[in-house]
Amino acid sequence: MRRTTTLRTALSALLLLGTWATASALPASAADAPARSTEAPASPELLSAMQRDLALTRNEAEARLAAEKTATAVERKARSAAGSAYGGSWFDADSGRLTVAVTRAAQADAVRATGAAVRLVRYDARQLEAAKKSIDGLSAPAGVASWHVDPKANKVVVNIVAAHRDDNDVRAFLARAREAGPVTVRQIPTAPRTFAAGTVGGDPYYTGNVRCSIGFSVHGGFVTAGHCGRPSAAVYGWDRSYIGNFQGSSFPGDDYAWVNVGSGWWTVPVVLGWGTIPDQLVRGSAEAPVGASVCRSGSTTHWHCGTVLAKNETVNYSQGAVHQMTKTSVCAEPGDSGGSFISGDQAQGVTSGGWGNCNGGGQTWHQPVNEILNRYGLTLHTA
Repeated sequence: MRRTTTLRTALSALLLLGTWATASALPASAADAPARSTEAPASPELLSAMQRDLALTRNEAEARLAAEKTATAVERKARSAAGSAYGGSWFDADSGRLTVAVTRAAQADAVRATGAAVRLVRYDARQLEAAKKSIDGLSAPAGVASWHVDPKANKVVVNIVAAHRDDNDVRAFLARAREAGPVTVRQIPTAPRTFAAGTVGGDPYYTGNVRCSIGFSVHGGFVTAGHCGRPSAAVYGWDRSYIGNFQGSSFPGDDYAWVNVGSGWWTVPVVLGWGTIPDQLVRGSAEAPVGASVCRSGSTTHWHCGTVLAKNETVNYSQGAVHQMTKTSVCAEPGDSGGSFISGDQAQGVTSGGWGNCNGGGQTWHQPVNEILNRYGLTLHTA
């Protein structure tokens, strides 16, 4: 790769798989602080993508991004105000506000003073997380897709594959799960899978016979999905020239990795727009609340948007369970693995897997980006 090549070629090499806005210039441990920027929250093309995938008007998309930015800032204050009565939170698109669940009415006024709405619930977040942790210790059969704490339902939601709902091993798992705490069961049409793919043309990165997508630039390399390659595996760019090697990788259990960059390749604080939207500068990584809009960029299906459905979900892939994932309503397909998720101008995570496709719809999980940075001591490359 020569430096006389265009910037877009450099980006497609480095960010290969369509990365979204990522973390701030602060160290990884501080990257969850909301970024301060006078820039517009989104380009016209990104607003168009939100209009297409979320059935919004342009004004509604702009208003939603502004409301979500406020909700993200309010969430930390509201959680502190709730104290031990905190039962979780979520963004309500209809009201444009953050809603916070509390177990004691005495905390309600303090939470409302932060700008959040309040809902009284029975179980606090610690009780729900303890129940989920107990379920994490169970051996899940293939018919169980995932489980997570749903603050809105005030329960642990266990998702099962519809065709396996009557399997004896699924029934036995649910019985043990209910012993751990408050559980509700939902069905999905197919089992989750990772989104790696065999080699095809386009703007990918390759390792062995697998094509995946680059997530976010970090100083010295980029982050991506762990199932795309093992430590020391060589990585090659869209033009088959050598980029670097996997320096760390974890899957299952987690689904994250990072690759060093050299041999004429370099990192830039930009996410490819794939001709759908302009290339995007990376500005921060403040974590969006449940209910917020989120978009994904990948080398197969490029730009698609949806909403955050759940956090800290355990996904039961055929290769094994992966913990602390974020679930979204955004579609994805093979080859999109490792690509980037963004909410407004804030990086959220790297694509792991899901079910469905971008013709019929589906759901996708991502590994939160701040967890990857903290795990490997990385700093995101930001504008």
